[in-house]
Amino acid sequence: MSSVLYDAQGPRAKRRNIIFTVVFVAAMAALLWWVFGTLNDKGQLEWVLWEPFFSGTEAWSTYIWPGLENTLKAAALAVVIALPLGAVLGIARLSDHVWVRVPATIVVEFFRSIPVLVLMIFGLALFAEYTNVSSDDRPLYAVVTGLVLYNASVLAEIVRSGILSLPKGQGEGAMAIGLRKGQVMRLILLPQAVTAMLPAIVSQLVVILKDTALGGAVLTFPELLASANTMSGYYGANVIASFTVVAVIYIALNFLLTSFASWLERRLRRAKKSTGAVLRADDVETADAGTGGKV
Repeated sequence: MSSVLYDAQGPRAKRRNIIFTVVFVAAMAALLWWVFGTLNDKGQLEWVLWEPFFSGTEAWSTYIWPGLENTLKAAALAVVIALPLGAVLGIARLSDHVWVRVPATIVVEFFRSIPVLVLMIFGLALFAEYTNVSSDDRPLYAVVTGLVLYNASVLAEIVRSGILSLPKGQGEGAMAIGLRKGQVMRLILLPQAVTAMLPAIVSQLVVILKDTALGGAVLTFPELLASANTMSGYYGANVIASFTVVAVIYIALNFLLTSFASWLERRLRRAKKSTGAVLRADDVETADAGTGGKV
């Protein structure tokens, strides 16, 4: 069967694809076997290194959970601030007023061009020099500041591109019935663009969650990845075991986030499809009776 995007494979193409698949699976199996053997030879698969995570709660209550709590706190604060700020900057870049559009463009392009780690370091120096924030809280403030400045700029571009991706007839039709530009943006364009923007927004939220690890690596912020370093030293240099557990936690968090976004996107699409009012035959007969059959 052929489609618009590709032609149906012939016998030779099918045979070639089967060979490639078998070779790839064999190569992956050999690689996994080599990794397993190397770890086993180095003693990294011994039960004593993995035991703290499966027997008792000391590792979880002392290291993993406090680090995970700090990670989620920093990510949640950054998301709550960056999402509305990014939406405002993205809409401001579409403004007809130069005095609104140009400053928003400068802010977005400036902070989008700076690595988020540099923004975190700048934030730490800023809070240390010009504020009374305690030294214990400065890493959290610096991490959130860097994440907000960078990701709000990226989200602004996502919002702007999502709105521009809509057909021009949407805005023109709304203005033709008398809506002002602010009403067109709020009532017509943004609700439709949200569904298109959702995958990109969720991808950026995943980036926010993972970038909290930069604060632990440089700013001594006690997040999840930083707790793995301390934990591996306490339990006899079980680096592989500690970082494997932390990696699984990151994978689980990101999977939950993307699953929720997929569910929300499906729900929004169903809601849009069901917004049209359907008249029953009784409603039509009632309307005809009320008008005397005249239109």
